[in-house]
Amino acid sequence: MTDAHADSDPDSDLGSGPDFGPGSSSHPPTADPLSPQARRLCDAMTAGFPGPGDTGALRAAATSGSGRAGPAVASVSDTVADGVLVRIYDPAPGPADRPLVVFLHGGGWMMCGPDSHDATCRSLAVAAGAVVVSVDYRLAPEHPWPAAPDDALTVLLWARERARAYRCDPGRVVLAGDSSGGNLAAVTALRAPELVAGQLLFYPPLDASMDSASVETYAEGYFHTAAHMAWYWDQYGGDPEHPHVSPLRAPDLSGLPPALIVLADCDILRDEGLAYARRLARAGVDCAVQLYPGVFHGFLGLPLPAGAAALRAAGAWVAEVRAADPAAAGRPDRPDPHRRAPAEG
Repeated sequence: MTDAHADSDPDSDLGSGPDFGPGSSSHPPTADPLSPQARRLCDAMTAGFPGPGDTGALRAAATSGSGRAGPAVASVSDTVADGVLVRIYDPAPGPADRPLVVFLHGGGWMMCGPDSHDATCRSLAVAAGAVVVSVDYRLAPEHPWPAAPDDALTVLLWARERARAYRCDPGRVVLAGDSSGGNLAAVTALRAPELVAGQLLFYPPLDASMDSASVETYAEGYFHTAAHMAWYWDQYGGDPEHPHVSPLRAPDLSGLPPALIVLADCDILRDEGLAYARRLARAGVDCAVQLYPGVFHGFLGLPLPAGAAALRAAGAWVAEVRAADPAAAGRPDRPDPHRRAPAEG
């Protein structure tokens, strides 16, 4: 793992994006950059995963999961958060000022749910000593943008209101998500920065244009293909230029909560994550990057040492998140967090 603060060298080349240089090399690697264990797993998963275009087949494949069991927690309960289904993980009795994590699952905005990410949420809850609220947001294409980000914002507001009931500090609410869920976490932080103490983004898609160099380098052969990602964007909908679709295109990232961005080195989305980290750092946001070599997109939920290490490190980061600054609330240059994203015209 490469662990670096994004603002340690503001002139270093951390990836492509607006005003961020050429990014990584677009030439395919001459040797397999995946570890032998990751390569075997990648090839096995690829063989059983449908190509883009068949929503039902993709959902069925995603439902099969990896079979990885998560650690035991004190309680798991399902409830409804102002109309949105959620699953709540409490790792063990703890102090009344614990952090609370609103977790948004990946799956191209159109697959997966709390069941597929059960082990991940259990592991994060235990590692962080935090209550985790897993969001069963509405899926595309039946519910295109802005349904999912609206559900995420609804649960964030609900979680803050009820944090005390779960012995959590309402000022220490962290948004987290993997893949498309990382996009939703970043978008929700943009919409309501004063309500969020931290954002934990695992290999998020951040720009619908998909024009970074890593898209070409890892377009095929690393499970999550460029063709799949392009199709997921199409199914999700929304204006690709809108920052609530493509956070990397947001004109101003100042005032956002601290971020930890966790990336796989062999991933089409790697350079988008690096570019976002660089923009956050330039905007004065406390941002750290953890880049894991030898693994591919989705490694967090797979039986790989890097996945377990990333969850432990993420949990430690969440445990250290301080309460959000109440003085940031109501800034005139920030949108009303209760305002819904505009529907497509």
